[in-house]
Amino acid sequence: MMDRIHQLKGILRSSRPRLLVLVGLIVICLIAGCAGKNNSIKDDSNKGLFSWFRSAVQPVPEDEVSLSEKAMDFFARRRYLLAEEVFQKIRDRYPFSHYSTLAELRLADCKFYMGSYEEAIPLYEEFEKLHPTNEAIPYVIFQEGSSYYKLMASPDRDQTFTHKLIETYGRLLKRYPENPFGYEARKRIKEARDHLARHEFLVAGWYIRTGHLPQAKNRLEVIMDLYPDTSARVEAEGLLKEERIAQATLTAEPGAEKEPEESWWRGLIPFI
Repeated sequence: MMDRIHQLKGILRSSRPRLLVLVGLIVICLIAGCAGKNNSIKDDSNKGLFSWFRSAVQPVPEDEVSLSEKAMDFFARRRYLLAEEVFQKIRDRYPFSHYSTLAELRLADCKFYMGSYEEAIPLYEEFEKLHPTNEAIPYVIFQEGSSYYKLMASPDRDQTFTHKLIETYGRLLKRYPENPFGYEARKRIKEARDHLARHEFLVAGWYIRTGHLPQAKNRLEVIMDLYPDTSARVEAEGLLKEERIAQATLTAEPGAEKEPEESWWRGLIPFI
């Protein structure tokens, strides 16, 4: 019995190298077979061994719908800079789509909500010009006026934006008297008129302090005529009753009324 066991061990020892060689040949054949099957795929794709992985990670081009959804999501979360970037892509890639129209409007809104009011105004104006019958036009005009409202200076400064505000909101109320922004527009027009009246009153006060009573009287009368519904009107009326102002006239000599505008010191007054 022991002799047979020793004989088997000897056989196994002598056959181990051949067994390893056989296993190695089988593995090589399997690899060669797999490679042969994949050759056509490799040649067709020309992407190598990891072509399946590369195709899996390649981004799928976004269409106008998915881009709009992404942009509006950014916009709703007040991430206006990111929203602006995506809206600009929509406008550039799909200029004739109705999604592009939405992008044009939201680009202006992004500027507005980021505080870039002077950049938002021309974008709103362009939208109004390109899409005059769009249902969003009342909102667009209101936003134009709102940009001027944000830019409106204090009464002691230049009032260009204040005049623009009144003009823009007035156009809104004239064209769309029943628009949902009417109440706020009228409220802001009243506030702007108070600004202008207060501006005139400050200028009149400056004229009084510098001894130019006829010019002061003229400014006070402007308040009485143009801004009778403002708080400055009561103060203007009180000053006009003062004898020294009531008796002041601009008829001293021809051209006297224009003299302050043409005087060198007028440039020193920042709010006229």
